[in-house]
Amino acid sequence: MKIGIANDVAMAAEALRRAVASTSEHQVLWIARTGLEAVRMAADHKPDLILMDLNMPELDGVEATRQIMAQSPCAILIVTGQPQDSVNQVFRAMGAGALDVTATPALRGGDAALLAKIKTIGKLLRVSGTEHPSRQAAGSGGANPVSHLLAIGASTGGPVAVAAVLSGWLPPAGTAIVVVQHIDAHFTPQLARWLGDQLAMPVQVIADGDMLAPGAVQVAMTNDHLLLGAGGRLYYDAHPREYAYRPSVDVFFHCVAQHWAGPATGVLLTGMGRDGAAGLLAMREAGKNTISQDEASSAVYGMPRAAADLGASQNILPPDGIARALRSKIGVKL
Repeated sequence: MKIGIANDVAMAAEALRRAVASTSEHQVLWIARTGLEAVRMAADHKPDLILMDLNMPELDGVEATRQIMAQSPCAILIVTGQPQDSVNQVFRAMGAGALDVTATPALRGGDAALLAKIKTIGKLLRVSGTEHPSRQAAGSGGANPVSHLLAIGASTGGPVAVAAVLSGWLPPAGTAIVVVQHIDAHFTPQLARWLGDQLAMPVQVIADGDMLAPGAVQVAMTNDHLLLGAGGRLYYDAHPREYAYRPSVDVFFHCVAQHWAGPATGVLLTGMGRDGAAGLLAMREAGKNTISQDEASSAVYGMPRAAADLGASQNILPPDGIARALRSKIGVKL
């Protein structure tokens, strides 16, 4: 891949340059020292991927991401020191179109996480979603009192869209909400805390073996796939290992379609690629409600477009329209 680097700190930019240059699969196309320079260089020499810092002169990483996605869109990975200390900026950048976030590597070594991210993004740019089986059968009966399962999948721009869909809403008792968001596992606790500040419901990360929790928003927290097991129990599985989307929205949606006996709604939000489209179609064919985000409100209209192309979406709506549809289909807690 041809990679642009946007970072005003010389040592950090050099660490990123060395990391990219350490493999023959990638090349550094340019290095920008300000956000405005990154916007100009992206327009003049469009890369496959930009490694974008958050704090830069002239334009910060959030606004630079917004302008690049509007003028010369490409994949953007936020790479910044101590991203856990910049949660609001990170999610604003993701809302503007950035794919994911990782920490800036040290000048000498420590670039394995960054290179793994770049490799995954390379796969996302090349592959389309495929169908995968679930781990074991599930049902809405038994000891778990779930009356409706709301499954939400999202990628680029997803955190802001999820917050917009769920904010100001208290679903009826018995409604379980599961969010599968493409984001680094190390940053998921910050995502859960940030969502918890936006919503009127508790938000928690999912540990392996947790049960569906009515009245809460549960967020997938690993780089493995989230599966739905017997009686509403949630599991993680590394297989299929070669699948680019981790956790995969398709894998979870297929679980719901194949094995969840009770009422369910699938919602597919903004994101690059096709993950979730085939799973949403499976949910629709299984008689579940299906909704996808519209083009105008999507940071990246990839996953929702794929769902629309497949005829997977019963309704195609902006986030506020999705929120109204959920209130109509599922109801409001009294």
